[in-house]
This record gives sequence, C-alpha cells and structure tokens, in this order.
Amino acid sequence: MSQTDTITPLDGEGSFNAYVAQPEGGPRAAIIVIQEIFGVNTGIRQKCDKLAAEGYLAVAPDLFWRIEPGIELDPDVPEQMQRGFELYGLFDQAKGISDIEATIRFARAASGGRKVGCVGYCLGGRLAYMTAARTDIEASVGYYGVGIDALLGERHAIAHPLLLHVAGADRFVNAEAQKAMREGLADQPKVEILTYDGLDHGFATEMGDRRDEAAAELADRRTAAFFASTIG
Repeated sequence: MSQTDTITPLDGEGSFNAYVAQPEGGPRAAIIVIQEIFGVNTGIRQKCDKLAAEGYLAVAPDLFWRIEPGIELDPDVPEQMQRGFELYGLFDQAKGISDIEATIRFARAASGGRKVGCVGYCLGGRLAYMTAARTDIEASVGYYGVGIDALLGERHAIAHPLLLHVAGADRFVNAEAQKAMREGLADQPKVEILTYDGLDHGFATEMGDRRDEAAAELADRRTAAFFASTIG
C-alpha cells in the first residue's frame, strides 16, 4: 500500500510531501529513499515499493520542494536531463540534509520506533554519505554518489555502517575521485566500498537506458543483505 504523507521541516517553513510505501503487517524497519536529480519519479517510487515488499516502511521525501515541488523528470529525455542538472545547481544541500533529518523522525514515528536506514542514488548517493556523517541514521547506502571525494573531511563523523556502490566507469565520478574515496575512507571501519568495473553512472536505475540488469540485481542483493544485517 502506498500513500503521500506530509512532513514538517525542522525550520518550520512550510511542509513537503513524501511518497510512503507500507509493507503488509508491521515493518521490520524503515528506509528513506533519497532521490536522484530527477525528483521522486516513477523509478524512485518503484524502489520504495520493492522495499515495502521486503517488509520495510519506505519513505521518499520530495527534496526539491523548496525549488519546484512535485517535479518528476525522465533522464532519457535530454531536455529533462538538463533540467535535472539545473535543479542540482539550485539545490541547498544543507537544507536537504535537514529535510532528511525531519524524514528520519517521521519514519521512526511511523514505523513504531524501529531502526531507520537510507539509500540514495546519484545526488542521493552523495546525500546518503552526508546523512551518515551528519545524522544518527543507523545504516546508509549510496549508489554512484557524486562529489564524495570532496566530503572526506567528514569521514570520522560516520558512526554507523555505510555501503557505497561505485560505478567503475562513472562519467561523473572519474578515476581520480574514486581513488581519493578509496584511500580517504580506508581507515573508516564503518564504510565499505564496492566497485562495478566498466559500468557507468545510473546502472541501478529501475528503468531506462542507463540500467544494467545484472549489475543492478547484484548491487540490490548486496544492499538487501546489508540492511538485513544492520537494521533488521
């Protein structure tokens, strides 16, 4: 069962919507699904629905609500891809983390106080790293997160497990950035990095031209095992 719920941000300025997928029976835990630069689109909602089928309360907050609420973009349409890049440039990431913190509180309450994890893609992968470093979330997963090499100074603040899926041929995260991530996080016992050689950014999207079926299924199996071992 799915629905749209409203969440109040920590600064009290307005409210934002979140897509919420409910599992049958009580949830084993809650997982926040953090969007790409394309909004809470069909693919992100499908991620939530799959997690709900696995027994999790899945919540995808509309993090672009301060710019353009409810936007949904298709990355296979060039004009919409470009609009996603524009939104990324306008997005206040610190406020985004604050809105994720509000979503964590919502998810804890909605799940009856169970543990909360997050999983993010692209921009959401970067935000998953930031969430691990800046909040008390209990487990985080980032898929092909961008710009993490510029956030390595926050690595010592990561107190709970973080799994990073890295596309080896990522057009937006080059080999130098990937090397910096591996070296910079080597002494962080809470972080695991898995690399998918030869694959490009977006390989685990639910649909469209970017998806690589075998790699997406492998990464998602690893994510499922990670969450089962960390939040239940």
